[in-house]
Amino acid sequence: MATLLKRLLRLRTPLAALGRSVGRREASLGIDPGAAVRVRFAPSPTGFLHLGGLRTALYNYIFAKKHQGSFILRLEDTDQSRLVPGAAENIEDMLEWAGIPPDESPRRGGPAGPYQQSQRLALYAQATEALLKTGAAYPCFCSPQRLELLKKEALRNHQTPRYDNRCRNLSQEQVAQKLAKDPKPAIRFRLEEEAPAFQDLVYGWSRHEVASVEGDPVILKSDGFPTYHLACVVDDHHMGISHVLRGSEWLVSTSKHLLLYQALGWQPPHFAHLPLLLNRDGSKLSKRQGDIFLEHFAAAGFLPEALLDIITNCGSGFAENQMGRTLPELIAQFNLTRITCHSALLDLEKLPEFNRLHLRRLVSSESQRHHLVGQLQALVEEAFGSRLQDRDVLDPAYVERIILLRQGHICRLQDLVSPAYSYLWTRPAVGRAQLGAISEKVDVIAERLLRLLEKSGVSLTQDVLNGELKKLSEGLEGTKHSNVMKLLRVALSGQLQGPPVAEMMVSLGPTEVRERIQKVLSS
Repeated sequence: MATLLKRLLRLRTPLAALGRSVGRREASLGIDPGAAVRVRFAPSPTGFLHLGGLRTALYNYIFAKKHQGSFILRLEDTDQSRLVPGAAENIEDMLEWAGIPPDESPRRGGPAGPYQQSQRLALYAQATEALLKTGAAYPCFCSPQRLELLKKEALRNHQTPRYDNRCRNLSQEQVAQKLAKDPKPAIRFRLEEEAPAFQDLVYGWSRHEVASVEGDPVILKSDGFPTYHLACVVDDHHMGISHVLRGSEWLVSTSKHLLLYQALGWQPPHFAHLPLLLNRDGSKLSKRQGDIFLEHFAAAGFLPEALLDIITNCGSGFAENQMGRTLPELIAQFNLTRITCHSALLDLEKLPEFNRLHLRRLVSSESQRHHLVGQLQALVEEAFGSRLQDRDVLDPAYVERIILLRQGHICRLQDLVSPAYSYLWTRPAVGRAQLGAISEKVDVIAERLLRLLEKSGVSLTQDVLNGELKKLSEGLEGTKHSNVMKLLRVALSGQLQGPPVAEMMVSLGPTEVRERIQKVLSS
């Protein structure tokens, strides 16, 4: 503990002294080259991880990696009544899926564990005992019914509900009498009139006179579980957190937390409050919006790289906003001093375009493309299963060819198993009457295409096919080239719209094209 405290104290070296050994920007972030940067993402497992949580986690992660520090996941599960089964596992699963795994966590362990607050109750009890001894905290015997009446009365008078500090000045004798009847009271923290000012790394100098607008807050509930205010201070201290990067909704609580640090004789970390992530129209992201949870995006086929890109692109912290940044690029370009106080407006309608960019980048990498082939094979199996007339469509070379040809045209790998691309995996049911409605010269066109496929010495690339297909309609009186292409598209895919016929033929390969055309002739 003494070593940890010394390390924290080094973090608070005056900026002038820091400036002599490190650059001005590093000094402005309170980073001492001799001290470790340790940040934490501390969600409550009362719900699954959503975009707002991902953004907070990402900024912590890239700040830590930028400064060779540690990124810690701590689960704030002290509100036992609101825990959602599976949420704790989901949060860590989704951080790993997003490519920003914690260095220390409930699953991975680490030197500052345990990493779930419900397993750290002894630490909160020790801190509370220290505050009671110095008079900075006191037991509160007010019943829930009395507190509810106070709240209702304040609301009736159009006032902000606050505790009236009734138990603050009880004598030792009164406390002893009440403890005999109620041995497990809640513990409240005695707010000082003068809250300390602090310099937030985003919002600048700030001070909130909490004592003038709030009653003394509960820090330890009667069940022995702490409230957020005590738990985050105790944990950040014992875990050696150097910088707290959290949502701006906690900015007004920071003065309260600094009073707790002061009362406990601990040096506080540096604070950087991140502006909110909002919908495009300025409304709040809501957990009731089912589509803001990471599980939704993963299931829908969106890449984690695209999500990281879009939630940083709409905010600040970088010299310029640009699409297509990878995680290493985000780390390299991130600058905490560039974060502004303005809320970030998230336009999810742009996500498919972000995903298209990152999918193309993965396709261009041979190793990543191999991984995409496996994914698409699984998607085809899932989408078509027993309807696959020919399982050769699962051949890796064929699947890879499809991905390479359609890159840039699709936003997600899942697009390739949509109805528009079903012809790639199953043979369409096309009747002669359907083709005859497009052109009377079905047989002539089909035979010309078959002769083209049988040409020796002709490499049927897309460019070559485009030229050869133009010749196909020559001499067909009363038949436009566009109708020839329409007929071939329907014959090959069963659809009136789709990729160019030449690309369809390259995708399917000469053997499959021949089989589909011969099927038309024999129908």
